[in-house]
Amino acid sequence: MVEAFAVASGKGGTGKTTSTLALGMALSEEHDVTVVDADMGMANMLFHAGLSDVETTLHDVLTADAPVAAATYDRFDMTVVPCGTSLDDFRDADPTRLREVVAQLATDTDVLLLDSAAALDSRSAVLPIVLADRVIVVLQPTIPALSDALKVQEYASSYDTGVAGLLFNKVHDDDAIDEIATKTEQYFDGSTLSTVPDSEAAREARRAGRPLLAHAPSSPPAESFRQAAARIDVRDRGSEAVADRFRSAVVPDSP
Repeated sequence: MVEAFAVASGKGGTGKTTSTLALGMALSEEHDVTVVDADMGMANMLFHAGLSDVETTLHDVLTADAPVAAATYDRFDMTVVPCGTSLDDFRDADPTRLREVVAQLATDTDVLLLDSAAALDSRSAVLPIVLADRVIVVLQPTIPALSDALKVQEYASSYDTGVAGLLFNKVHDDDAIDEIATKTEQYFDGSTLSTVPDSEAAREARRAGRPLLAHAPSSPPAESFRQAAARIDVRDRGSEAVADRFRSAVVPDSP
């Protein structure tokens, strides 16, 4: 079985990469999980997962300089595929190769989490949403964040990608989140998976180069991410059929 989820927000600063790794660790308690940093232009997962010193990344695979296996690393009970930070490598990378990358990864995992680009302004940014079965929308309870999140859903809908749910992140006590979440659900296909409180623990985890659930497993935001993961119903899809779908996916034009 395998299901691919794009973790997307439509804007920067929502804590998308923190969320991707936290959900990955929580889901890994019951599933084999592979996390891919598909934010090819502004990658930072390698810093969050203690992989800043690795030699081979997704960029090397997308330039056909390395096989997929060379860019996979076992970390925190997950398989992690980080992307590099070199602008030259980003320029030389062929984003269409991501189809083959996820096709190969799909044959040996239960859950694929694709950490997507913040802004949906290029083919490489939109491609993870095209490839995914469903999207997990990470947002904050602000009007700009809600507006950008709706754009994510619009792109997902146009490529027949479903919405697994909404994840409100960096929530403050005075955000009236219950009321906001209820109203927001009227405009989205998925329900709220969890509301994650803003916390110094998340910032400390980033500075330490460790996922939140590894750095502060008992913290309130860690518990919220576990709640979100428990509400994601991972669907049983044939690995080979999913891999074939990835390989034949239509690469979108630039938005």
